[in-house]
Amino acid sequence: MAEKAFQDYYPEDVSHCYGCGRLNEKGHQIKSYWDGDETVCTFEPRPYHTAAPGFVYGGLIASLIDCHSTGTAAAAAYRAEGREMGTEPPFRFVTGALHVNYLKPTPIDALLELRSRIKEIKGRKVVVTTELSARGAVCATGEVTAIQMPDAMKAQPAGT
Repeated sequence: MAEKAFQDYYPEDVSHCYGCGRLNEKGHQIKSYWDGDETVCTFEPRPYHTAAPGFVYGGLIASLIDCHSTGTAAAAAYRAEGREMGTEPPFRFVTGALHVNYLKPTPIDALLELRSRIKEIKGRKVVVTTELSARGAVCATGEVTAIQMPDAMKAQPAGT
């Protein structure tokens, strides 16, 4: 995709998350984008993401739902304020609650697609619902309550 992903707008001091941080070389480095009123992310599982032969580990599924949803929350907060992503002050969200429903085994040899919708925006909180599909079948759903990142979590300059 030619457009920048939501995660590409995260300030460097908060771009190290294992799931979505572009600066974490060993992480998933997921990329999320708007698709109308939904957001979309795709991810290709690797053989080491195995739970049982042929199927994805549930922790990966939870991680993907979590990080795609918090990225969606940031993008939604910008939209709600009528601002372009990357404008100051930046929005960055963390997980307040994560609920995942595993509906069917997720094949490891398939491209995973995550689609999210905004359920609620209220103050510093955004509630996001997400579906994770493989080969067109919904394998898991999730709901994330994303909270705007507290200042205490942001990197502080040395000596402070």
